[in-house]
Amino acid sequence: MIAVFKHEIRSYFHSLTAYVFGAFLLAFIGIGAMLYNIQAAVSNFEYVLSFGSLVFVVIVPVLTMRVIAEERRQKTDQLLYSLPITTLQVIAGKYLALLIIYLIPLAIISVYPLIFAQFGDVYLLTSYGSIFAFFLMGAALIAVGMFLSSLTDNQGLAAGIGIAVILFNYYSVSLSEYVSSTAAGSVIALLVIIVALGAVIRYLTRNENLASGICLVLLAAVLLLYFIDSTSFEGLLPSIMTQLSLFERFKVFVNGMFDMTAVVYYLSVIAFFLFLSVQSLEKRRYN
Repeated sequence: MIAVFKHEIRSYFHSLTAYVFGAFLLAFIGIGAMLYNIQAAVSNFEYVLSFGSLVFVVIVPVLTMRVIAEERRQKTDQLLYSLPITTLQVIAGKYLALLIIYLIPLAIISVYPLIFAQFGDVYLLTSYGSIFAFFLMGAALIAVGMFLSSLTDNQGLAAGIGIAVILFNYYSVSLSEYVSSTAAGSVIALLVIIVALGAVIRYLTRNENLASGICLVLLAAVLLLYFIDSTSFEGLLPSIMTQLSLFERFKVFVNGMFDMTAVVYYLSVIAFFLFLSVQSLEKRRYN
């Protein structure tokens, strides 16, 4: 794992990827700090982080698009399978390297509240609680981007899918409000989500029977619950999207609350998508 970690860190700093990622993150947070903390004289640094969270839509796919896709394109992923380490250690080494790249600009950003505190009253506990949540949200999005990179050998495609997925997660709550709030509207949206989930499972496992079976069970469960109590589905989709959105959970920290359920959710997302990345590599090894 250490060897993979060192190789990834070296490759990132020998290319422009790490520098572009850090520059975009620092620039976006810098613009937010200028608008909120300096120009508008607002002491809440957490508002800057809320403003800057949109930058993840671009910088995370740029950072993660090559992490596995490039290995597959150059066929060097076959060399990883011959190393005396497990697939889990390969994924862990690559992921830790990505976190280090992310932590470097974030460490610089962490100094901002202390600087602003010299010129006014800054809520340091809220600011650093929000920075911690900002780190966890970014770490979760990086895990998602890493999984998407494992699905293809085309960096551009991996980046494009990553942008679409993160952008959808960012606006998912707003988009869900446009769906009919009736029970029927919620059921139709859930059925679409289940079919999409089945397609992902089929791609990862190459097992059409497994994917079809899971889809049929979930579809039957949703339809059964709908016929038993259709009123429970009214307004259900926005509620589900709020619970699943990484960005909505971050807003709780911005509002001054340290939400342990959000921390657990972020860690669960990280573990889940790293697990999927491992399974994606394992599938390719045996195919």
